[in-house]
Order: sequence, then structure tokens, then C-alpha cells
Amino acid sequence: MARALYIHWPFCLAKCPYCDFNSHVRANADITAWEAALLADMRHEAAADKSEESLASIFFGGGTPSLMPPALVSRLLTEAEALWGFEADIEITLEANPSSVEAANFAMLATSGVNRVSLGVQSLRDEVLQFLGRLHGVDEALRAVEAAQRHFDRVSIDLIYARPGQTEAEWSQELGDALALGTDHLSLYQLTIEPATRFATDVRRGVFTPLDDDHAADLFAVTRDMTSAHGLPAYEVSNHARLGQESRHNLTYWRYQGYVGIGPGAHGRRGNVATVRHKKPENFLAAVTSEGHGIAEARDLDRREQASEALLMGLRLAEGIDLDALARSFGVTQPDLIDDAKLALYRDLGLVWETSGRIGVTSQGMPLLDALLGELVRAELVTP
Repeated sequence: MARALYIHWPFCLAKCPYCDFNSHVRANADITAWEAALLADMRHEAAADKSEESLASIFFGGGTPSLMPPALVSRLLTEAEALWGFEADIEITLEANPSSVEAANFAMLATSGVNRVSLGVQSLRDEVLQFLGRLHGVDEALRAVEAAQRHFDRVSIDLIYARPGQTEAEWSQELGDALALGTDHLSLYQLTIEPATRFATDVRRGVFTPLDDDHAADLFAVTRDMTSAHGLPAYEVSNHARLGQESRHNLTYWRYQGYVGIGPGAHGRRGNVATVRHKKPENFLAAVTSEGHGIAEARDLDRREQASEALLMGLRLAEGIDLDALARSFGVTQPDLIDDAKLALYRDLGLVWETSGRIGVTSQGMPLLDALLGELVRAELVTP
């Protein structure tokens, strides 16, 4: 089973109005205290980890981890290698905002061992970046992409589409501009209005109206067609890559393999145990000081819950899931996992495919993924 390490850096310069991630704005961060806390949290996980496998991937997420001093990134990577060991071709990803300040650190981050960067470009239109509350402009983003491509073997960019009033022609032009940048991976997310965000408040107040589902589905189809034509087909609902350039770290999650999560709010799954860290930075630091780790909750997962999670994650992937292998893994039968009648119905409608013991969701079905999962996955797996 592949092993992965997720490291969460919780700080941002500003809170984006659409963001519901565990991110916090602070005037300053005590880097010495954070280094000590993250190292202690990492050592605790290594001691609890019964696997003898080396790490195949590391992901620095946030927040804005590109705000971390490169020396801290290097220190954490050195400790991770000492604790677990690295596979020869380990993927080490760091999320970055495309600001000139952060791009200036790219050379040092590459020297520290980071070999893949995920850039939060979000849009290639200045007026949209302002709407999204981003602190960078398009020119700055383009310079950051160019700098990243000079320093890192692999570069991914994030974009947000299905924005209020966005047309197919507008998105086609913008996506074409993004594809022309020549990165081998694109994460393309439809704008969703998450609870407890400023955008949720704006929608309630009538400041703007989200794009309706039919138009969003049309843009989803455009996205699939254009990325596939450019050699970056979708391998997951929102992720597109050239063959071999898929995010190995995220595939760990979607293929339901084990991973360690450290830092504020980080989730992990080692064996049958799910862990969650304290979310608030101050609470995390206090927990590490008093307990030697930042865990807020650690609980055993029963086979039913694991099977449900594996199905819900695996059906996001274009490769689908091997039902027989999944059933054997959790000691159940295939009919315990999937409603056969519903599977046949949605297969006949062209929303689901089935071949050689594998099932998956078609491109036509992906816009309806959440509803399909609710229909296909046995209710007794999801509901106690």
C-alpha cells in the first residue's frame, strides 16, 4: 500500500470569499514554534505507523504553504526522509499562490527537494481575479507559471470556472489560454458556494446569482472536450493530466490507500484508524505542547465505513473501481457494495460503465456524480 504524507500550513495573507478550507489570517507566525510543533507531530505519526513502507509522495497544502520559509520546508523533508525513507521517484508537491514574492522562493524550494508545484492561478482574467478576492493579477500569474516551469519538473495550475454569467465562449477562450501555457496538469473546479463563506452571504443578500446547473453542465462538457483534445484527459472529476503526470498524492486518496496527515486540521488514515488534527492554529500548538501531537480525534473505522469511503472516492476516477477486489479487501460480497438494479439502469442510460469486473462513471454521468453515488452505493454502507 502506497504511503503518503500531507503537511498543512494554515496561514494565508487573506481569506478568499469562496474558500472553506482550514486557512487563517495572522499578522505573523512564530516559525521556530511551528517548526518544533510540526516535527513533533510528524514524529508521533511515525511512531504510530506500523507500516515499513517508504513515502511515495508528500504534499504541502493549506492555507498557503508557499509562504513557509524554504528552510522550514527543507527541515520537514529531511525529517520525513529520516523517519520513513523516500521512494526513489518520490513526488513532493507544494501549493503556491502566483505572487512575485512567493515565486522568488521557487529556486530555494526546488533545492530543498520540492519537485512539483500546484499554482492557484484561479483565472486568467483580471476582473475575475478581483471578483474571487485574489491578491495577484494575470501578468503576475503568467510570470509565476514561467518561473515554476524553470525550476520544477512538474507544474499544475488551478482554475475556477462556472462563474456567475460565464458563457461557453468566454470559458473556451480562457481554457484555451491556460492550455497554451504548456503545463502537464490542470485542476479545473466549478465554483461552488460553500456554507459559512463570504460568497454564501453574498448569494443570500442577492449580490450575485450562481450559474445554474444546466449552464454549468455545458461548461463541464466543454472542459472535457478541450482538455482531451489537447492530450490532458480527465482522470478524475476535476483533474486533467498528460499520461503519467497525474497527481500521485491525490491518487492515494482516491484509490483509498493509507496516508499520514499532520498540521492544523489535517486528516489521516493509517490502517483502520482515521485521525483529525485540531483546526485552529493556536489549539494545535497547545495540543502539541501538552500531548506531543496535534490529534483532536482518532477513531477506528469499521469495514462498512471503509468500503463506503473506498466506493465514494474510487468512483471519482476515470479508471473506476474493481468491485471484486474491493469486496475481497473488506470481506463482503459485490451485492453488498452496489445496487445491481440501479447499476443496470444507469449503465443503460449511459451514465455508468461496467467491464471486466470494473465499474465507473462516464463523462456524461460525471456532472451528476453526487446523485449517482447516492443511488449506486448500498444505503446500508452509508447509513448506520
